Amino acid sequence: MTQKLLNLLILFTCSVSFSQVVISELDSDNTGGDTLEFVELHSDSPNFSLDGYVLVFFNGTSSGTGTSSYLAIDLDGYTTDPNGNFVIGNAAVSPSPTIVVPGNTIQNGPDGVALYLGNDTDFPVGTLATSTNLVNALAYTNNSTQAAGLMAAWGISICVNENVNGSGTTQSIQLLNGNYVVTTPSPGMNNDGSGIVFNYVTVTTSQPSYNEGDSFNIVFTTSQPVENETLIMNFSLTNGNFSVGDFSGGLTVSIPVGQTTTQTGITLYDDSSDEGDEEALFQFATLPAGYVANNDNFIIRIYDANFSTDPWGTPLNPTYGDCTPQIPAGYYDNLNGLSGPTLKQAIQDIIADPAEVRLQSYADIWDILKEADRNPENNNQVWTIYREEPMAKLDQQNTSSIVGKWNREHIFCQSRGGFEVAPGDTADGINVWNSTGPNSTSDGVSDAHHIRAVNGQENSSRNNKNYGEVATSTVYAGPTGTQGSWKGDVARALFYMAVRFNGLNVVNGDPSEYMADGTTPSGNIGDLTTLLTWNTQDPADDYEMNRNNVIYNWQHNRNPFIDMPQLVDYVFGAHYGDEWNNALVNDSFETTSIKVYPNPTTNYLVIDGFTGNTQVEIYNVTGQKVLEQTIFGTAQIHFNLEAGIYYVKSQNASGSSLNKVVVK
Repeated sequence: MTQKLLNLLILFTCSVSFSQVVISELDSDNTGGDTLEFVELHSDSPNFSLDGYVLVFFNGTSSGTGTSSYLAIDLDGYTTDPNGNFVIGNAAVSPSPTIVVPGNTIQNGPDGVALYLGNDTDFPVGTLATSTNLVNALAYTNNSTQAAGLMAAWGISICVNENVNGSGTTQSIQLLNGNYVVTTPSPGMNNDGSGIVFNYVTVTTSQPSYNEGDSFNIVFTTSQPVENETLIMNFSLTNGNFSVGDFSGGLTVSIPVGQTTTQTGITLYDDSSDEGDEEALFQFATLPAGYVANNDNFIIRIYDANFSTDPWGTPLNPTYGDCTPQIPAGYYDNLNGLSGPTLKQAIQDIIADPAEVRLQSYADIWDILKEADRNPENNNQVWTIYREEPMAKLDQQNTSSIVGKWNREHIFCQSRGGFEVAPGDTADGINVWNSTGPNSTSDGVSDAHHIRAVNGQENSSRNNKNYGEVATSTVYAGPTGTQGSWKGDVARALFYMAVRFNGLNVVNGDPSEYMADGTTPSGNIGDLTTLLTWNTQDPADDYEMNRNNVIYNWQHNRNPFIDMPQLVDYVFGAHYGDEWNNALVNDSFETTSIKVYPNPTTNYLVIDGFTGNTQVEIYNVTGQKVLEQTIFGTAQIHFNLEAGIYYVKSQNASGSSLNKVVVK
């Protein structure tokens, strides 16, 4: 095609006004989560075929030297509209783009976008910009820094500033009379105001989400009264697991001549089974000539009415003893009688045994968290750490936008530990894994014991700070107004990491992220004193024990500081150097056979399930015995203990049982 030669003509304005297709408009930066980004192409002739073209987006980097691609969109099979326009953009852009890309996809600059002859496979991520087969290119920025590397590669001399007048988030870059100007966005319309005036169809629902069993109307409205003949429109709602068997209602609507609106009713079936929350996708079929979708390809959330629950509480309403620890027989036996460095090494020998412990891919972490961090009150949600609230599993972050999404929080920060995601990382399931040992610190990137579901924006605020009670630029204390139900979880995760991997440490004070050279990760995180306090104040509950069980099923190792929180003091705290005794954590009865209640309590406990004489001992979290009493059969024990966490050990000739209780 003759366009192959046109790259030689690119001068001054970043565009080739003589080509049959140009980049006519770009909006890369807008308010909030960048949900209104788009690129518009324009052809000299209407209904122009885009076969053989590919649109490629490039990262210019803040230094101005970058030229690598981050996205390529093949345009085979598409044509411009009767005005010669073709829009690629977010689903919220109106009129609706022909090709929809996720929000926050198009980078703000200094970056660039180029139209080439070729295919998307010619431009894998990281491809350097070139003038070969270039048809048209636009270098842009939203500040004073120019995309110099891209300009040089394309042979252009102008980098357009979308924020030239300080209103970049509400304006776009448009090609007008051979030059780029910054003005009000006009996707799908000729920049000079000429061309056919289309009749736009807008689709609305009363709310963005519904529950199974609900009924609702989809309303269709045209911008102008229908002329000549009845407007007939077809649409679909199917998307993934959401199919025509999940709802009833007509998928064809019509608007008579002279009218502007119609609607159709949709009823969602309640199938009495938990299939998980789903999303219907509204999509128009091809609209008649002269009509354009003002919005299309939008999601309607469907919440499953039959969600599953767990028999334990959320971290905000914790329960204790309702989730059975799935500790293999003899798992911790080798710790008995050890102390100091020998005890720490023996723990590592268990939880970092390369012959037993499994390393899953970082992509597998999504599936692990959906199981391990499920909301006990609705298993179709995850419970997010720090903000202490549930989010729908469907709101997993799968683009660069973090607004309203949950993602994966490394409690031991990646930058501090030097963790890296392996190239080509894919989710391949529980049965595909690699071996891992104590020296492969980089494996911490996908160790689920220290990775939690987190609100994406809170994850950004958390960044790579240390932990502490008072928030500073380098210390994280959690969101204002939350109850701190996550603090003990954080402490036990960090203590686990400091034993699991050589080179990782929990230290006092405010350790630097990097070593003295300024580039090497320090392997240190703090503050140790704070974390020891958190371990005691926020004891391991059923939610955390379930996490431990789930992760053990995947990784074949447990967090011993969840199974035995008092062990923390023997490895990091006041009992360092004292011998550890497993007697406090032995449990030879079935959990369901022994009941200790009420829990939490104030001044008494009922011990139920034993026969004959039973010796009852109560220990505080540091291992000190604070009460000893002999009972017969089911009995009530009264005491006057300070508020805190205690361990009730009951033992007779048949065996022993340990129960964790909270005294208020």
